[in-house]
Amino acid sequence: MTNGSTRSLRGGLRVAVLALLWGSTFLWIELALRGLSPLQVTFARCVLGALVLVVACRVAGHRLPRGIAAWRHIVVAAFFCNALPFALFSLGQQSVGSGLAGVLNATTPLWSLALGLALGSERGLRPVRLAGLLLGFAGTILIFAPWRTAGAASWGALAIIGAAASYAVAFTYMGRTLVRKGTPTISLSAAQLVAASGLTAVAVPIGGMQSIDPGPTVIVAAVVLSVFCTAITFHLTYRIINDEGATSAAVVGYLLPVVSVLLGAVVLGEEIGVRVVLGMAVVLVGVGLTRRQGPAAATGEGTAGEPAVDPSAVDSPAAGGAAAGGAAVGGVAAGGVAADRPDAALRTDLEDVR
Repeated sequence: MTNGSTRSLRGGLRVAVLALLWGSTFLWIELALRGLSPLQVTFARCVLGALVLVVACRVAGHRLPRGIAAWRHIVVAAFFCNALPFALFSLGQQSVGSGLAGVLNATTPLWSLALGLALGSERGLRPVRLAGLLLGFAGTILIFAPWRTAGAASWGALAIIGAAASYAVAFTYMGRTLVRKGTPTISLSAAQLVAASGLTAVAVPIGGMQSIDPGPTVIVAAVVLSVFCTAITFHLTYRIINDEGATSAAVVGYLLPVVSVLLGAVVLGEEIGVRVVLGMAVVLVGVGLTRRQGPAAATGEGTAGEPAVDPSAVDSPAAGGAAAGGAAVGGVAAGGVAADRPDAALRTDLEDVR
């Protein structure tokens, strides 16, 4: 197996794991809400997730980023990737059903693509990847059939679209100001959840002081949600943004409906009709097209006009000292993050968890 095939397989497995964990989030949230309020669940998953990643960061021999400039970028990312979308989803789903919400949430990859084209980080987008993005969205619509629900033109729907756009902004911002600046991705993901914990804590006195009912199911759900669906998923998201770009990370959103539908069938005994099966097949084909590597990616070459990045400088322990200086630049590294560049993928995942 060639190096390009190995990198592609590893990247595909990373996306699959992220989709599985992220897609199960709604199940664990539902169980946690049996004893906690929505804000308490959000605060718990941020705090416990941050604790897990901070410990993992220290075990790996890394440290959190230092410097005001670095943390300014991290706080902005935490706001757009955590605080704002969580609030918008809570607001939106008061008047919008979960099916329509799922379709609106699946616009994240399209928002990310639009931002990438506007900012120049998707200059090398090939027709096959564009077709994959559109197919993935079409498959999501087919799964949820929003024409069978009401509320498509409500303020709640606009709030959910805003949340999806917020995720896209966060992924793009993280790709342009945080990754590939010499700071290990484990340090970045840990720091972002620390910042998210602080942002969420500000709102706790306002809407999170209700009494709690910490039964065994609630505790287990909160722990699984925090460790697997928050800590690990955020770290994997950072790795995908670092290795493949913001749009590739956003494409995972198309797989979430597939995972949630399958979990509903296996865990809750829900029926899956022909339309849903067909929609899942379309989604998988679309995501597969977005994962196709072009000639430059297969040979390990970067996008035209972009110099190669030294992979050893990204996640090495010695690179931690460059965090503040790298993040302080605050600009675009050599023309931005290209979605098809595999050079940073030469590192193995063990570098961040050793």
